[in-house]
Amino acid sequence: MKRLLIAAVVLAAAGAGQAQSVDDLNVQVHGYVTQGFIYTTHNNWNTTESTDGSPAWNDAVLNITAQPNAKLHIGVQGRYSLLGDEGNQITLDWAQLDYKVNDYFGVRAGKVKSPLGLYNETQDIDPAQLWILLPQSVYPLASRNALLAHYGGVVYGSLRLGQHMGKLQYRVFGGERVLAPDDGYFQQLRDAGLTVPNGISGETAGGSVRWETPVRGLMFGASEHSGSPSGAVTAGPFSGMVTVPSFRQVFYFGKYEKGRVTLASEFSRLQTEVDVRLTGLPISYIRADQHEYYVMGSYKATSKLSGGLYFGSIVDHRAAYTSSRYEKDWALSGRFDFNSFVYAKVEQHWIDGTSIGFSMSDNTHLQPTTKMTLLKMGVSF
Repeated sequence: MKRLLIAAVVLAAAGAGQAQSVDDLNVQVHGYVTQGFIYTTHNNWNTTESTDGSPAWNDAVLNITAQPNAKLHIGVQGRYSLLGDEGNQITLDWAQLDYKVNDYFGVRAGKVKSPLGLYNETQDIDPAQLWILLPQSVYPLASRNALLAHYGGVVYGSLRLGQHMGKLQYRVFGGERVLAPDDGYFQQLRDAGLTVPNGISGETAGGSVRWETPVRGLMFGASEHSGSPSGAVTAGPFSGMVTVPSFRQVFYFGKYEKGRVTLASEFSRLQTEVDVRLTGLPISYIRADQHEYYVMGSYKATSKLSGGLYFGSIVDHRAAYTSSRYEKDWALSGRFDFNSFVYAKVEQHWIDGTSIGFSMSDNTHLQPTTKMTLLKMGVSF
């Protein structure tokens, strides 16, 4: 199924290229390259040796888009990434064919971005973000690839609600979601000595609505997705299956922009059930009910300088009462644009809890609090 969808996008692009010249296709090539540096007190973060200061954080993204006609868009984006011991490979972010019939109805097919939450569809565009890290309570970096896109389709459109009611945008999607073996969602399994050698995959479905209110710059929205992925699992000499019989996540969010100020907030609830079946051993059950939220604000002081602050929180209401049950994160961020292509970011985090990014597999003794300093340089084109 995945190969057929990607092949359809490629064939559509090839067919359009045969019918029109390259100039007529309106081909555009964009991308960016970033180099990050991480320093933490007490705990190493996401497989990096960050307590000693680590430059093992690189991203390189390239996307190519074409527009054969006013209604049809075709595009593909690839990414090289490295974060500590993870990544160090080229992956496909998305590859899609987008046909917009009119403002009320359009369809995308291929490996398409999942319309989840406020920032999921833009979290792959680092040059457009003030933040080095989006709030990890809702957008964990180690799960970026799994959240960003799925294989399948999206139906979308917008409806005007009248002169005094604003506009409603809708998106409905379905297909298959794939979680790679090194995804952050498997950290609890890795800490227990289990590996998911081929990752897991399964059907996914969901939707999103956004209400652009009559108040200029004010928007509210909600989205939801669910699924039931599965895959092989091993633990030493034992092998079996890991299945997720129940997975559901909802998002509620709002955003207000006026002049140089942007304010945003989001709440998400993730409910999962994971069953681990190893041949010859009793079934292990993992249950989670995570309540996640953040509030953020930013200010663009000049055309080159901007800054912001956010607070994010996550609590698993079904986990044991340890520091891994929760995480609270204050983040202070600044960005300077040297010109249209080169930018620098700095971000300081004060973290209480170890729910996201911290693991016993990377740390001998996890401490409940951590300070984290992040630096990033980027070049976009």
